[in-house]
Amino acid sequence: MTIRNAIRDHGQRYRPRMACLKKAEKVLLEMQDPKTGVKSQPQRLVITTIPHAISGEDIIAWLADRFQIDSQEARNLGSMLVALGYIYPLQDHKRLVIKPDASLYRFQTPYFWPTQQWPVEDTDYAIYLAKRNIRKKGILELHEQEQYNRLHKWMNHKWDFIVMQAKEQYRAAKERKKPDRVVFDCQERAYWVVHRPPPGTVSAMDYGLERRIDPNADEVTGESLHMIFTQQSIMRPRVKSSVSIGALVKYCATYNSHDPFLSKCLPSNPWLTDDVTYWTLNMPNVEIPTKMRVERWTFSFRELLSDPRGRDDFRLFLKKEFSGENLAFWEGCEDLKWGTAATMREKAEHIYKTFLARGAPRWINIDGKTMEITVKGLKHPHRYVLEAAQTHIYMLMKKDSFGRYMKSPVFKDTLKKAIAPEEHKFTDAQLEQNAKNRRPSLSPIILRQQELEQKAKMAASAPVDITQVMSKLSKQGKEVAPRPPSKN
Repeated sequence: MTIRNAIRDHGQRYRPRMACLKKAEKVLLEMQDPKTGVKSQPQRLVITTIPHAISGEDIIAWLADRFQIDSQEARNLGSMLVALGYIYPLQDHKRLVIKPDASLYRFQTPYFWPTQQWPVEDTDYAIYLAKRNIRKKGILELHEQEQYNRLHKWMNHKWDFIVMQAKEQYRAAKERKKPDRVVFDCQERAYWVVHRPPPGTVSAMDYGLERRIDPNADEVTGESLHMIFTQQSIMRPRVKSSVSIGALVKYCATYNSHDPFLSKCLPSNPWLTDDVTYWTLNMPNVEIPTKMRVERWTFSFRELLSDPRGRDDFRLFLKKEFSGENLAFWEGCEDLKWGTAATMREKAEHIYKTFLARGAPRWINIDGKTMEITVKGLKHPHRYVLEAAQTHIYMLMKKDSFGRYMKSPVFKDTLKKAIAPEEHKFTDAQLEQNAKNRRPSLSPIILRQQELEQKAKMAASAPVDITQVMSKLSKQGKEVAPRPPSKN
């Protein structure tokens, strides 16, 4: 990259940003010290050996030891050095952060340091994009393609010069050795990612009013969220209208007999007949359920768990298979999710000690990644801290246990004992008489007002005991009376 423009002073050297950059350079020089700095060595990247490469975990460890800070603060400091362009990644160029793993980084050459105050010209950026376009044969990132088209349209009068410069630099780069070519390519890309950040990110070089948010923060901006939502919407599979309508018809046919607006209640509708048999038969923990209720369990695993009676039946099946801890863990997570905030931490610790800790009495089997997420979240517990583990156990029961439960003797015995109530026959005259006898209930507000009025009347009509009144007045007089002066 050739920069021939004169240095322009934007007033940056007189701002606190320049002092920050000078301090960052001192830290960088210490890190490059051959004896006390970060140890670098040749590292293999795909099929190319990169000289003087360092890992992210080594950078964080050195910063933590040098400044006597914890790993999180050292990681933030390292991410700031990357965001300012003093350290650049060799693999993931889109996110300028330090990763606490074996990801490879290199120190940026002083030619590209921000204190050099090279003006970031559009001509140089156009040459860089044209060179990448030649190397990638027209396949650029989406934002790079948009910038390329914009600069092509705006600099059409000197585009031949830009393309010529790009071809010359591309030809000169091909003559270098492959490790040097890869290193220079990463250096140049890191420079332009810092000074021409992709949409949705913030440049760490902004200062003053232009710097609206923290560039080192991991929060996703609104524009980035919009881009993510748009990309997911584009990638989401589409379904033909005929298929979706067919699924809707199938759902309606399945739940037709269970919809009280489409099918009548058996044995009768309590709201019309004043007969509460329907509610009695469909209590949450009834001993013998109805056939329609048991049939609903077969629709989906969610239907089974949402019914307390079905959950009890499923629990009995799991106990016989020695896997009742899965359902107990799921119920514990539901209790944590919908319980009170005061007992949230206590419940989370109890669930961890009972089901997840090493040597737990009712240990459940979850994969290592889910366990890592859960243990990390339990440091600061909240309602949904066990969501990942709960989803894992839910899918395990749905794919494995639910199918075997449908074929088990437990379910068949429950289905055999289930009752099918016969319809109660009521004549029109009986229904009309029930409607006449039924009176609308008063509003709770009116009932409360009537209760207060009744208490007031009773207090007004009650006889007054003059002795009690006089005793109260005398007590108040003693409390208010002044104390006699003390004799010195």
